[in-house]
Amino acid sequence: MSDRRRKIDLGSSDDNGNSKRNKQDVNPWTGAPYSQRYYNILEKRIKLPVYQFKDELIAKVLENQSIVVEGETGSGKTTQIPQFLLEAGLATQGETCVACTQPRRVAATSIAQRVADEMDVQLGSEVGYTIRFEDVSDPHTTVLKFLTDGMLLREAMHDPLLMRYSAIVLDECHERTLATDVIMGLLMEILPKRKKGSEHGELKVVVMSATLDAEKFQEYFHNAPLLKVPGRTFPVEIFYTAKPERNYVEAAVRTTLHIHQCEAPGDILVFLTGEQEIEQACEELREKSRSMDAELVVYPLYSSLSPEQQRKIFSEAPGPRTPGGPPGRKVVVSTNIAETSLTIDGIVYVVDPGFSKQKVYNPRIRVESLLVSPISRASAKQRSGRAGRTRPGKCFRLYTEKSFHDDLQETTYPEILRSKMSNVVLTLKKLGIDDLVHFDFLDPPAPETLMRALELLNYLGALDDEGEMTELGYQMSELPLDPQLAKLILVSPDYGCSSEIVSIVASLSVPQIFLRPRESAKQADEAKAQFTHHESDHLTLLRAYNEYAMIPDKERKQWCWDNFISERSMISSVNVRNQLLGIMKRLDIQVVSSDIKGDGSFSSVDIRKALTAGMFMQVAYRQRSGEYLTVKDNQHVYIHPSSVVNNRPEWVIFEEFALTTKNHIRTVTVTNVDWLVELAPHYFDLENFPKCEAKGELEKAYSRIAQSRSRR
Repeated sequence: MSDRRRKIDLGSSDDNGNSKRNKQDVNPWTGAPYSQRYYNILEKRIKLPVYQFKDELIAKVLENQSIVVEGETGSGKTTQIPQFLLEAGLATQGETCVACTQPRRVAATSIAQRVADEMDVQLGSEVGYTIRFEDVSDPHTTVLKFLTDGMLLREAMHDPLLMRYSAIVLDECHERTLATDVIMGLLMEILPKRKKGSEHGELKVVVMSATLDAEKFQEYFHNAPLLKVPGRTFPVEIFYTAKPERNYVEAAVRTTLHIHQCEAPGDILVFLTGEQEIEQACEELREKSRSMDAELVVYPLYSSLSPEQQRKIFSEAPGPRTPGGPPGRKVVVSTNIAETSLTIDGIVYVVDPGFSKQKVYNPRIRVESLLVSPISRASAKQRSGRAGRTRPGKCFRLYTEKSFHDDLQETTYPEILRSKMSNVVLTLKKLGIDDLVHFDFLDPPAPETLMRALELLNYLGALDDEGEMTELGYQMSELPLDPQLAKLILVSPDYGCSSEIVSIVASLSVPQIFLRPRESAKQADEAKAQFTHHESDHLTLLRAYNEYAMIPDKERKQWCWDNFISERSMISSVNVRNQLLGIMKRLDIQVVSSDIKGDGSFSSVDIRKALTAGMFMQVAYRQRSGEYLTVKDNQHVYIHPSSVVNNRPEWVIFEEFALTTKNHIRTVTVTNVDWLVELAPHYFDLENFPKCEAKGELEKAYSRIAQSRSRR
């Protein structure tokens, strides 16, 4: 064992659960004495349920290559088990480290910060995190890295045996995200090659789940041993509504205010499905609670919030408004991230409307949408369990008991069964896995979904007709983007506008940059109008980005405020753009600009042509009836009201197909039928084209192009 790799003892405890550590002890990672804050946190850590199983867990990990941990929410498994692996001597500074995957960015960043505090080290040094377009870690000093499951998958593309890691903790496996399922399949290929005594060194895997899926994971990992860790739970009383609620957001607000007025002190956790609903509910709660005796502090929680705003949820509840008055209360209004990924102490009441947003892909019509769907019974039980962390709690389910038993399915369908697979297929192909049908998935995706993915990658030129990866495909796999956006960046130099295309892609890769608060909708629309390019939402984004980039740094915050633009999204888009430019440089892709004058202007035709070359599979045309129909799939769609393209053009390309009250297409750009047949003749092949109005227009376009060529 090298001198930098040591077994670290985090301390024992006396009969009262207090640390017996000598305060002069030195932190083995930094060489400095531990701070007082470390000891304060240590007192709480030792009382976590998982601490009783520390020795048993370390023994099981050292004896076996893979183990499964079924830990109830709140047991401390996410923060403590990775540290136990460090104690077991499974990391060598500068050589190998322990990885812990999380299904969500918010969880990866917030847990990394917490563990850095617990280990008394600087975040980004001994403890770090990696999420898409953000790497806060150091290859020379990091011994424990938290990362999203998708990022571990990307790392495997350059390091197929994951040699950087001596142990991998797959956390929240019960969520069954697409990337987690693929990583598990990949580990089944890696583990035999990295057994004890192998030339590559042994790799340990700890699979952690919060629900009763543990047996399935055990069986999949060749009967790996199981360790059950109980949570610190109290009884939770469950209440149902007498009849179904018509509007679950209103019902959630009403129930929360009722709890605040009538129930004993204790914080409230409200589950809603997305940012818009959450902000609406927070606004209403703040407004309606102002006249109440006890203070109500409301915090939102969703993935696009800044880390500083996310950390506010851990704040203490407020005291009485007036001396001797009733104590205040904290309310956290969250997406299902608070279901298992994050534990908020002090929650006594849970309000559960019974819905969450789920990604659903329909391979027949090639549409992937985020739909508000009923949760499963397993999720409902997880949500109610959040109320019993510190004392007996109450869960208010805003649906009937009959609905719970009859309408909710037992568990949520794994994401791999309801997702578009093009990115996964490209990744697996890059990893050298050609036999996708026999790849060891925990739950194999539908053959039709795999066929659609192969078809899309073939049309984009990433795979040839034999299914082999092309040179273009290798380059596409290097970009951490959807295959269509990756193709768009790679073809953009041909149209002399790669600089502008990278700005557009960066703006599409962050949360919505244009803000439209309900109370200032008119002013927000007027502010957006100054950036509007009537032919394209993509070019509207580009105009906003270009103007932001030309503003001096110290004036940017005010400029964003004045123009109803999200400062956080703009900072992220600049960061994403710089990273993409770095990858392009590494791939030797030329960065050219259509802005000849240097004044921020650009050639809209060149950029719209480039967009068409990348997004030719997402096209809609206007029929004689005035309705839009998607090409080939024949889905009736409407341009989303938020689009700046409102002059009803004949042909449009679109970024997203959103199923709301209607079938809407979002982020739209006007295109030209002649460009479509010129840039993607293999896709608009008339022999295989369904009979419709569009076919007649395509035939005319082919005829015009043939005549034009004959004149030359």
